[in-house]
Amino acid sequence: MKRILIVRSSAIGDVVFASALPAAIKRSHPDAHVAWLVEPGIHELLLTDPAIDEVITWSKAEWVKLWKNGQKLELARRVLALRRALHARKFDVALDLQGLLKSGFITWLSGAKRRIGLGSKEGSQLLMTEVIPRGGEIKRIGSEYQFLARHLGVDAGDFLPTLHVAPAADASAVAKLAAHGLHGQASGRYAVFAPFTTRPQKHWFEDAWQALAPQLIDATGLTPVILGGPADVEAAARIAAADPRIVNLAGQTRLPEAVAVIARSALVIGVDTGLTHMGTALAKPTVAIFGSTCPYTNTGRPTGSVIWLGLECSPCKRRPTCGGKFTCLRDITPEMVIERAQAMLAVGGAQ
Repeated sequence: MKRILIVRSSAIGDVVFASALPAAIKRSHPDAHVAWLVEPGIHELLLTDPAIDEVITWSKAEWVKLWKNGQKLELARRVLALRRALHARKFDVALDLQGLLKSGFITWLSGAKRRIGLGSKEGSQLLMTEVIPRGGEIKRIGSEYQFLARHLGVDAGDFLPTLHVAPAADASAVAKLAAHGLHGQASGRYAVFAPFTTRPQKHWFEDAWQALAPQLIDATGLTPVILGGPADVEAAARIAAADPRIVNLAGQTRLPEAVAVIARSALVIGVDTGLTHMGTALAKPTVAIFGSTCPYTNTGRPTGSVIWLGLECSPCKRRPTCGGKFTCLRDITPEMVIERAQAMLAVGGAQ
């Protein structure tokens, strides 16, 4: 355990869940070199982590594009270049946190003599020297990664996800907030809304967000600030149109800036998405709205709470059976969210 490669190339939420692993390794092996291989863009979340010595980027999208365009020779060159780069680092342990064929291949490509796969499938188990199940307390955030840490024999501790704010990103976030009147004493008097994710069965309805905003302002005095990516701009504009007091920053922040905005907020409300999990990682009062998925209900922190109705059909994950009704989310009302938000704010204020 002297030179360790972590392979978790995506997605944002899972990178956040696993963020406690480098520090756990360093507590038991303080002189170890810990590297993390991740896709470009997401890598910015890891650059400020003092427990990570090196962040290595790998563009899956570029490899896929080369394959689809028939540029097999160039793809082979990229594969060999990555192999050389990883072998040069002389990793003795490589950890595949995704357990997929793509991540297993990269882990094997590293040349590490000890290759450990977490819940390996799709044939990736054949590329590992060890495979461990996705164990742990299923209802607790990041439990499968904590289970891996214990398997490695490192000091897992409380194993809570943690993010670090980059100074430059914080300055940029402050400027963006100030442009909307959130500066001075008002700088922390806002609530982040994270309404967007990758699948419709994980989205709370737009009209629910529209109804929540004015009720939250009246109940808490907090200004709603919408965060999201470039693909969320139009949907965010529809939500923001419901009340002129809503600040819409969707598509205007890179990941490090989003971290900074969340870190300065008073409250985070969101669906099962990376931005919401950042609220938990930053120990902010957080309300997570879950429907078709239920990876955890125990956030590990008193300031974090999950609203999940636990319907018989939920979690359906990627196979909804409701014909698009998404009752598991529709039956969650703005009033329920505000009640839970006030409870989290009270806990946060008491700490």
